[in-house]
Amino acid sequence: MEVLAMFAYPLAVIGAATCISLLGQVAAKSIARQPEAGGTIQTIFILGAAFIEVLCLLAFVLSLMA
Repeated sequence: MEVLAMFAYPLAVIGAATCISLLGQVAAKSIARQPEAGGTIQTIFILGAAFIEVLCLLAFVLSLMA
């Protein structure tokens, strides 16, 4: 079980980094298409990135508990 927990957190970090980079890419494309909605898109991007980071921190805590 400890071996599985050893791999759980690095996989969560890789997944979080991938998701945040894709989210940033989509946000940048959206702002490029519609600059007047940049503030709203940026707010949604920050909220999405925060939720992804919370899930990554949850994986960290759970990997420590295992």
